[in-house]
Amino acid sequence: MPRRPTSDHFDGRSFFNPHAATGRSWREVLRWARTRQRVAWPASVTPPPPPPQPPPPSRVSPGEVAVTFIGHSTFLLRTASQVFVTDPVFTTHAGPFGRTGPRRVRPPAIALADLPRVDVVLLSHNHYDHLQPSSLASLRDAEIVTTLGVGRYLPRRRRVCELDWWQQTRIGDAVITAVPAQHFSARTPWDKNRTLWCGFVVQVDGVTLYFAGDTGYTPQLREIGARFERIDLALLPIGAYEPRWFMQPMHMNPDEAVRAHLDTGAHASVGMHFGTFQLTDEAIDEPLRALARARVEHGVSPEAFRVLDFGETAIVTAPSTA
Repeated sequence: MPRRPTSDHFDGRSFFNPHAATGRSWREVLRWARTRQRVAWPASVTPPPPPPQPPPPSRVSPGEVAVTFIGHSTFLLRTASQVFVTDPVFTTHAGPFGRTGPRRVRPPAIALADLPRVDVVLLSHNHYDHLQPSSLASLRDAEIVTTLGVGRYLPRRRRVCELDWWQQTRIGDAVITAVPAQHFSARTPWDKNRTLWCGFVVQVDGVTLYFAGDTGYTPQLREIGARFERIDLALLPIGAYEPRWFMQPMHMNPDEAVRAHLDTGAHASVGMHFGTFQLTDEAIDEPLRALARARVEHGVSPEAFRVLDFGETAIVTAPSTA
């Protein structure tokens, strides 16, 4: 691992979270395995009958973004000048080689071969449900923006930019900032927290986009909202949160996601990280029911924080250009 200066989230050997410890001991892992009350998911979810969702638009105007939900944390984002994909995972499983580990119950809403030309991949961390080299290899023309240390897991001869929290890079007209998240990293039992995790804020073509990656609820969300004049669209995780005694530091539940929407001051938010891979114990549709309850509790409208159907596209317009 390259030598890096110590900071408020790096001790010289491993990365850590300033506001919570996300590490779990083997004793806690065994306790979860022994006591978990896992709600069974269906083996597969059949897409609805025709007509299918209309395809994403081939262009949008400045001040607009077309956001298409492909599945889990994978979105297609089109602005006036660029196309982005977040955490592209198109494999059948969220594990090594895309063939082991949790099995996908819904196919990707858009096949890799049907994607438009992608300019930038936003890669938040190295967990298997967010980083699959075979999926990245198919996006060979895209530049990859990720976090410190993650480049070692990526296909060779790729254009990769590794960022620390609050560092920026520019690709075309887009200014991309890596922002804090409260999570952890690992690909094997021996490399825990040797690479960083993050979210991204993208400012391009008159819109500001926030992709949270994986995160627990943290004071850093309010800091993200304070550092940017506005956030037009936030992509926030709402799934993989039970049991709370185990998952709370690293995964928000829907109530916390609504609070994150308010903390960041997002104009519009879209839920993600649900209904694709069974990673934790809640039912497949419980995040949607819990999100509906949380919106009522916090006075947030369904239009302000919504969930897209798999394959659905929404056009979000920055308020200043609406």
